[in-house]
Amino acid sequence: MSDQRTEISAIGEFGLIEHLTRENETKQAGTLVSVGDDAAVVDHFGKQTVITTDLLLEGIHFDLMYTPLKHLGYKAVVVNLSDVYAMMATPTHITVSIGVSNRFSVEALDEFYEGVYAACEKYNVDLVGGDTSSSLKGFVISVTAVGEVATDKFVTRSGARNNDLICVSGTLGAAYLGLQLLEREKKIFLESPGVQPDLQNRSYIVGRILKPEPRADIVEWLQTEGIVPTSMIDISDGLCSELLHICKNSDVGCTIYEEKLPIHDEARQMAFEFGLDPTACALSGGEDYELLFTIAPSDYEKIVGNEGISVIGHINEPVGGAMLVTKQGNRHKLTAQGWNAFQQ
Repeated sequence: MSDQRTEISAIGEFGLIEHLTRENETKQAGTLVSVGDDAAVVDHFGKQTVITTDLLLEGIHFDLMYTPLKHLGYKAVVVNLSDVYAMMATPTHITVSIGVSNRFSVEALDEFYEGVYAACEKYNVDLVGGDTSSSLKGFVISVTAVGEVATDKFVTRSGARNNDLICVSGTLGAAYLGLQLLEREKKIFLESPGVQPDLQNRSYIVGRILKPEPRADIVEWLQTEGIVPTSMIDISDGLCSELLHICKNSDVGCTIYEEKLPIHDEARQMAFEFGLDPTACALSGGEDYELLFTIAPSDYEKIVGNEGISVIGHINEPVGGAMLVTKQGNRHKLTAQGWNAFQQ
């Protein structure tokens, strides 16, 4: 970001919108009208439309003391795209609305939008609208994502069946541990401003919290292999919380195995350093944005060929409840202890 500071008040709301979207380019053939009119016009050529939205609030969902604005812009977009991919759909368009106070300059918002446009470029998504407003309570971000899917090919949380296998992409718990590390370094800095943060050899877990990626690759692989999940959800609030959503919506129970949970070595080491149980972090840590899905047992041979997917358990009758089997063979009831927006 340059040293120059332009006050937002100097160019006004409409001037700000024009400034932030001056280099916006559309990529989708279906984008008929983009930014600059009363509403966008999109033609999905007969496909079904998927719509999702997320609200991010400074001090609740992010801390600008250790979150670069470019990373924040990128993350604000991709967490919405993750929800679209979790429906086995392809994201095509987004709108971005922001509320900012006068402590933000035009140059600061340019940096934020650099991240927005980087995400749009990487995932071939068009920015087609949004809004700006003043805010008295810090930085407010609202992103809506639109996607498309072939007729009746979307996947919901409600289709899991008895004996289905429970699968998860990537690794679990790293984003939560990255957040704990950043919070620790923030506290040290506030107490001793001359001390530089110690993030050496922690790039994986820090990257997982500051710059997550939606698992478009997993969705594309499943489609290529002809595997249709019976249910799917992205892991934003923790594995247990999301798995319980699937169980409730599908009216089933489940059993998962501690020894099958995928945990990155760096995350495991960080958990031990903090005196935390890596399994607990994997079960309840949020913001991994991995995909949790169920498949028919007949697809097992295809799934095991993908090293980026772990089979962690199976679906059972609802009377069996939702259980974790530990490495010692003990059974524990799963409880949702992940992120809850209304418990602060």
